[in-house]
Amino acid sequence: MSEVSEVVPVKEEALLLPKIFKPLFTPSRYKIYYGGRGGGKSWNFAISLLSIGSKKPMRILCTREIQGSIKQSVHKLLHQCIKRMGLEQFYRVTRDGIYGINGTEFLFLGLKHDPNQIKSLEGIDICWLEEAQKITFESYELLIPTIRKKDSEIWISFNPILDTDPTYQQFVLNNTRDNCQIVKVNFYDNPYFTDELKIELEYMKVNDYDEYLHVWEGGCRISTDAQIFRHKFTVKDFTAPSDATFYYGLDWGFSQDPTVVLRAHIYDNSLYIDYEAGGRQVELDNTHKLIDEIPLAKQHIIRADSARPESISFVRRQGYRIESVHKWGGSIEDGIEFIRSFRMVYIHSRCLKTAEEFVKYSYKVDRVTEDILPTIVDSHNHYIDALRYALQPMIKRKGKPKLAKVIGV
Repeated sequence: MSEVSEVVPVKEEALLLPKIFKPLFTPSRYKIYYGGRGGGKSWNFAISLLSIGSKKPMRILCTREIQGSIKQSVHKLLHQCIKRMGLEQFYRVTRDGIYGINGTEFLFLGLKHDPNQIKSLEGIDICWLEEAQKITFESYELLIPTIRKKDSEIWISFNPILDTDPTYQQFVLNNTRDNCQIVKVNFYDNPYFTDELKIELEYMKVNDYDEYLHVWEGGCRISTDAQIFRHKFTVKDFTAPSDATFYYGLDWGFSQDPTVVLRAHIYDNSLYIDYEAGGRQVELDNTHKLIDEIPLAKQHIIRADSARPESISFVRRQGYRIESVHKWGGSIEDGIEFIRSFRMVYIHSRCLKTAEEFVKYSYKVDRVTEDILPTIVDSHNHYIDALRYALQPMIKRKGKPKLAKVIGV
């Protein structure tokens, strides 16, 4: 259960705020909170701003990319929080603004429709960018120089959509700012997450795992048409039958790539992956510890990437039945085709890294035309490679030339 800390508003009654939002009360130029639904980002931003504004006069700008009317702003949310906090006598709520008896004021403007008003603003203490996943580079260029008061802050809350979106690019993926607090917050950080939403979450997790990762875990969407295993896998709990034949695969780590091991079995024309283990910069001497995380691994043949024969020999001397796999031109594509030939791939819920790769493993997309190309992106494939190695004796080499090749990103 997530922890809560006390926020003391003007009135004596206290509100409980999840501790993950405590950094909002520590000075910093940028405060970025992102993640999936149900984390309480908007609600806790609103409560925090109202609490801060009740302690000293503040000029707070609440903005988003497009705001056609006050109804499209966080005005209503702030009004609800004022009532919950018992601050009706402190804050006066009008149709267009919110004003504290100490001089605090909340302003509401849209970046796209009100650029001149934005540029003319003076004395903003805190700017809250809500639904920031929609904000453009141009809007940031307009806004950031406007928030220029000494010790002023920019608060950003958003649910990621694409990893190419400006907010995600600037503040998560490629952030180089020192005066920046970046916090990922999801439903499991919210102690007030309801049972009704838990039911919806679990349903999506079983029936559409990649959408679950986007909606509830705050992951970025990828081009779904480019996903290699689109509609071919699901995540669920299961128990392997007592007579299952297990297949083990190992992919060696190189530099920053992880060394991974997994186990799979086949039942009723479906492929089941029930255990995984992985780690970065695993020393060869410690590889056996990784293998031993997979049940019964020492009793079965482990098929490993043939690129490291010396590593295979070392592990074999430690008592493991490990073999190198045979590769050929097009063996990656043949392996993918074999995995896709199953009616369904079931990934156990404890194999989260494997599931993540099944979501992200994709074909290259032309940046100009957005056409999906017959080229496999060499990324998000370590657990998938281990799976191919595990199944290698059953993968048939095709006689026809390969259309695809693997490229780096």
